[in-house]
Amino acid sequence: MATMGIVRACAPPAAAVAAPSAQTNKSPRTARVLVLGGTGRVGGSTATALSKLRPDLNILVGGRNREKGESFAAKLGERSEFVQVDTRNASMLEKALQGVDLVIHTAGPFQRVEECTVLQAAISTKTAYIDVCDDTDCSWRAKDFHEQAKAAGVPAITTAGIYPGVSNVMAAELVHAARSENGEPERLRFFYYTAGTGGAGPTILATSFLLLGEDVIAYNKGEEIKLKPYSGALNIDFGKGVRKKDVYLLNLPEVKSAFKILGVPTVSARFGTAPFFWNWGMQAFANFLPVEFLRDKNKVQKLVKSVDPLVRAVDGIAGERVSMRVDLECSNGRSTIGLFTHKKLSVSVGFATAAFALAVLEGNTQPGVWFPEEPEGIPLEARKLLLERASQGTSNFMMNKPSWMVETDPKEVILGIYV
Repeated sequence: MATMGIVRACAPPAAAVAAPSAQTNKSPRTARVLVLGGTGRVGGSTATALSKLRPDLNILVGGRNREKGESFAAKLGERSEFVQVDTRNASMLEKALQGVDLVIHTAGPFQRVEECTVLQAAISTKTAYIDVCDDTDCSWRAKDFHEQAKAAGVPAITTAGIYPGVSNVMAAELVHAARSENGEPERLRFFYYTAGTGGAGPTILATSFLLLGEDVIAYNKGEEIKLKPYSGALNIDFGKGVRKKDVYLLNLPEVKSAFKILGVPTVSARFGTAPFFWNWGMQAFANFLPVEFLRDKNKVQKLVKSVDPLVRAVDGIAGERVSMRVDLECSNGRSTIGLFTHKKLSVSVGFATAAFALAVLEGNTQPGVWFPEEPEGIPLEARKLLLERASQGTSNFMMNKPSWMVETDPKEVILGIYV
């Protein structure tokens, strides 16, 4: 059913949205979007961004805390309401999804999650789906439901946040541009920096600790390698507003998906934070805490609860600036980067996720479960608009530029000429 720029999840991609028929005099139904984890930092930011980008949407704030949810929904406006739902309860989920056009799953952390309950409910109710999964195993578990989603006519995108998510699309754009100029990509590297927890709260902190319990999967000349988490430090220049920061290896899902989908033989991802002693702390946790502890979700949640007051206090000083730098090197010597910097992670992650949501609602995503860099998820012609929406409010955003355009330390090219 095509409605007002919206394609109902079960409609085939070819039923791309047309204007209301002049013969019917019927107003199209306004799309309904359910944000699970809507009372959290990421979900709340996503709902807020959606309300700004598309004020016509009906936004349902899904969560367990009714008082908090109703208060937030009231702030979003009269088109919003709270829906009490527990993502662990399949029957409650399916009931909540009735009459919903798109469900956005932001109720992390996704580490150590063994079932894709929300995705399965979306497929069962023929509801379009995206998530902000940042765990490699969980994202590929979602991919296992590709054929079921395809058969049900349900478009779904996993890892559709800021990183992974927007960073995947940036990488896909770099690779496409390189190949269009007869360059064959050889090495792709993702670099991320966030001040403190980025204002994103305990969920992000728990995610970081849980990732320390995972071997880092990277690729070197086509071979999969395993590395120690929070090792392999590099000092990377993120340009104005951030400058040079140390970043460390982490096991992030965009590495595997970029290797398999974009066909780049060498791929890795690194992350760093500030103040600098947080990096020391992360290294200490990775080196001295037992792996069994770091893989125990309950124990990590208790650890997060104990350190959260200190983290929030430091966050107040460090701010929540976020920066992503994606570097691509090709066999012909071509080297380009993409850069994304925003003053507030808690705001930018909302616009990033909302950009994916609108891409799905506007009929760009084919039925099936896709990663952001797959053209069936976000096709080539839709990437530019997605990046424009996601980069709203950025202090520095560029694509397909040489690295010297970013670097803050000038370099002598020749005879006293600096760039």
